[in-house]
Amino acid sequence: MTTTTEARTRSGRLMLNKVPEVTIWFWVIKVLCTTVGESFADWINTQLGVGLVNTAWIFTAVLVVVLAVQLWLKRYVPFPYWLTVVVVSVTGTLYTDILTDRLNVPLWISSAVFSVLLAVVFGVWWLRERTLSIHSVTTFSRESFYWLTVLVTFALGTATGDWTLELTGWSPGVSVLLPLGLIAAITMLRRFGANPVLSFWLAYILTRPLGANIGDWLASPKVAESPGEPTGLALGTFTTSLIFLGLILATVVYLTVTRSDVTETFEAAHAARVTGDPRKERVALAGFGLLAVATAALLVWAHGQPHVGPAPETDTTSAVQLPPGQAVKHFPPAKVGALRTLASTSLKDARSGDAAGAHAAAQSLRDLWDADQASLEPLDETGWTSVDAQMDKVLKTFGIDHSNPPMSPAQQESELKALLADLG
Repeated sequence: MTTTTEARTRSGRLMLNKVPEVTIWFWVIKVLCTTVGESFADWINTQLGVGLVNTAWIFTAVLVVVLAVQLWLKRYVPFPYWLTVVVVSVTGTLYTDILTDRLNVPLWISSAVFSVLLAVVFGVWWLRERTLSIHSVTTFSRESFYWLTVLVTFALGTATGDWTLELTGWSPGVSVLLPLGLIAAITMLRRFGANPVLSFWLAYILTRPLGANIGDWLASPKVAESPGEPTGLALGTFTTSLIFLGLILATVVYLTVTRSDVTETFEAAHAARVTGDPRKERVALAGFGLLAVATAALLVWAHGQPHVGPAPETDTTSAVQLPPGQAVKHFPPAKVGALRTLASTSLKDARSGDAAGAHAAAQSLRDLWDADQASLEPLDETGWTSVDAQMDKVLKTFGIDHSNPPMSPAQQESELKALLADLG
């Protein structure tokens, strides 16, 4: 017979519900994990010079390991569960970034593809299990669907969040307000009587752009995009990742000790959920529709306002040019080495005819150079300006931050070789 505290699965294993109760702690730690997904992926990709694709391979391997551990467990345990969420967050972010930066897939297409994929996952999950509730993740099949859904929601949240920024030109600080406001509206509709499963997954998707925007706001340099408005707090991606990993660890320790988010019994995990008021659910569903229309109208309006997209680099082509290697003599060798690695990768790909790879490496080079500006420019403003002028020429050949189309591989190779000479 089944025990009073556990449910026997088809494979004979005994499992309790594998997902924590949805308390305030669930949402706090979910946002923390999402922020780490954005900042930690950026730090490894750009600051360490690992590269986007290599970083994705590394975290895919890590995901396989941590997910295997999570699936093997018989019940919800805070540390492996939230470690899996962190890794899924980083991995989902990287998959979307590869589509955007490496394969040059427009963000609206990525958003549409991941939306369709999420609908397919939900459809298959429902057809097989007849429930999408996270309160009954008590079998291997349901947990597999759950983690696949989580991965797709992270990728979708990344694409839609980045697409929103592209459409509006909002700074990271301002962009936090949209997902935060939508989550607040969903919470109110849920309290009114909206379908709990629909409300949960909508809020779950929105925590991705919310956490990512918080991470960008904390990590971005204090450069004014509009008069009197800083873009961020200039903590950098490493410091931001460290802070949020520490907060996640502290929260997980608290949950492990208090067990305040654990579904303790078989009865709690498998009890029939109270059916909501169908009339209120229909009214709330109409509210979700109005919320979607209002959001779309806001984005259309914001897109039509004068704003600057990804800002092009300041034209420094007339700046003083220093002899090869002299411009970077006051810069930390590790940072210069990371820049050289990306420039060399772009040059190698351009020579081999891999246009997409050369473009992606050049874009990563741009991101790293921009991220290092706050630390490098004060060391030697003349040297930084000299390299920045050549960097701008390289980016122009790829059509990055410039309105012109990409130039020929020969022109790209020429400017990359000049940049490598400047980097010593």
